[in-house]
Amino acid sequence: MAPPTSSQIRPGRTLLALLVIILAMGASIVFQKAFVPKFGLDLAGGTTVTLSPVTADGKAPPQESLDRAVNIIRDRVNGTGISDAEVARSGDNIVISVPGAGRDEAIKLVATTAEMRFRQVLAVAAATTPPAALPTTAATPSSSAVTPSPGATPAGRAVSKAVAEPTPTPGVTRRARSHTATGERSAAGTRAKATPSPSPSATAGEEDPLAGQDVSGIDPAVLEAFRKINCTAKDRGQGAQDDPNKQIVACSQDGSARYILDKAAVQGSQITTASAGVRQDTGEWVVNLDFKSQGASQWSDLTAKAFGAQAPRNQIGVVLDGLVITAPSSNGRIPGGKTEISGGFTQQTATELADQLKYGALPLKFVQSSVVSVSSTLGQDQLRGGLVSGAIGLLIVMLYLLLYYRGLGAIGIASLGVATIATYLSVAVLSANVGFRWSLPHIIGLVVSIGITADSFIVYFERIRDEMKEGRRTLRAAVEVAWRRAKRTILVADAVMFIAAVVLYFLAVGGVAGFAFAMGLTTLIDIVVVFLFTKPLMSLAARLKFFSKGHKLSGLDAERMGRSGAEQTLQEA
Repeated sequence: MAPPTSSQIRPGRTLLALLVIILAMGASIVFQKAFVPKFGLDLAGGTTVTLSPVTADGKAPPQESLDRAVNIIRDRVNGTGISDAEVARSGDNIVISVPGAGRDEAIKLVATTAEMRFRQVLAVAAATTPPAALPTTAATPSSSAVTPSPGATPAGRAVSKAVAEPTPTPGVTRRARSHTATGERSAAGTRAKATPSPSPSATAGEEDPLAGQDVSGIDPAVLEAFRKINCTAKDRGQGAQDDPNKQIVACSQDGSARYILDKAAVQGSQITTASAGVRQDTGEWVVNLDFKSQGASQWSDLTAKAFGAQAPRNQIGVVLDGLVITAPSSNGRIPGGKTEISGGFTQQTATELADQLKYGALPLKFVQSSVVSVSSTLGQDQLRGGLVSGAIGLLIVMLYLLLYYRGLGAIGIASLGVATIATYLSVAVLSANVGFRWSLPHIIGLVVSIGITADSFIVYFERIRDEMKEGRRTLRAAVEVAWRRAKRTILVADAVMFIAAVVLYFLAVGGVAGFAFAMGLTTLIDIVVVFLFTKPLMSLAARLKFFSKGHKLSGLDAERMGRSGAEQTLQEA
């Protein structure tokens, strides 16, 4: 027996490639335990938050500021347009509906100002002065380990060619490190200066948190506020819009330390992009920032100024919404405008922070007028109705294919089945990785796409029958010639549908954008299924006697092809 030619085994390889793709998506779902896609607001319920603007003069806010706030909040809660979150204006208020999120999570997501500022640290102390006597000498730095003191600042550092570990509260020193663009290298001979030891009076139990620290150049009112601030309280200043032109007192994000910070040297408006990522050398999650040209120059000057100062003034406080999220010490001037922030982030917290910084700060201060939980009872009924209607539509299409195309209809039904599986797997993978939420508009888009997908099969089948009626010698030849002609029609039709979906997606919001996304997704899946499944399967079927001999149930019998049985036999002889 002669070995099969490349043309004979190509359909099998194509089908195998499609199987590998489907199995890979299935494995991703199993690994992530995302068997059921997340539901949108109308199907799973959620939280509706109403924000009311607050202005300094008590007057109505500018309309352009409200519009900008709507766009920023919409980008935060539904940046990709597929999470089914809705943001709309109601007079001067902004109403946000977030699917699935808890009340606290929804409020945190939409109401934070997300204005980051970089300030030089002027003084730092633990959140509260411990009653026990403090040590009278500074801890000795170790080359292999660092022992943080009570109230140490949260772990974190700013990185870009030069990297420095955060300096803890007075009494602890750290060894500085540096990085080049090609990797980590030891900063030989460079060591962070030790923080001055607490004074004997502090050891004796005096409650002055500034004992032993340089307070020159600090506003006396700020010094007094620093002594009085309680960073262990539930409300420790989070969400406050601080004045970038004044020195401030701020708590660390975890409430373990308090800071006096100089005027803002770099503001969040100078950030061009922010993204979450993983450091290759440590595997920790970080937030990468890129500054504008002015911000890059300001950042370079700030890191150089801090590097030449005594601790704790060699630290740079990274302040977000009134809290210090990290306070790394400078290890030298950092040019180039690229910075990395780390601080014990998880993937979720790093992504949340990057999104807030990327989409910008709200131009107005808002208060929550109301927070209401949304029920999904009505949506569940609509979901059942949508699924039932989709199943009925799919069943009718299958019956039509069987009655009209018979054996060819079975190939069409198999293609619809593969398209259904691929669509569900795609929805589940998108839901687990990019926040896709399955809502009623998405379901409508998927149901409508059943007809679009069936159209591609019908165009191909009709081309095959036309070729057979024109007297092509064999079914195999008709299958190949018909494909060359049909695929152009299929691609053009799907391209028109996909362009319409893209335009609708970018111009619309809310449910209409969700409908457009579903329609565009199924259009792409239709192309994949037709090219990787329907055509190869038809090529294999053409080798079967059931189709090639024109069986009455094949859909290619002589009667349907408009030829006599003798002519059909001669054609296939």
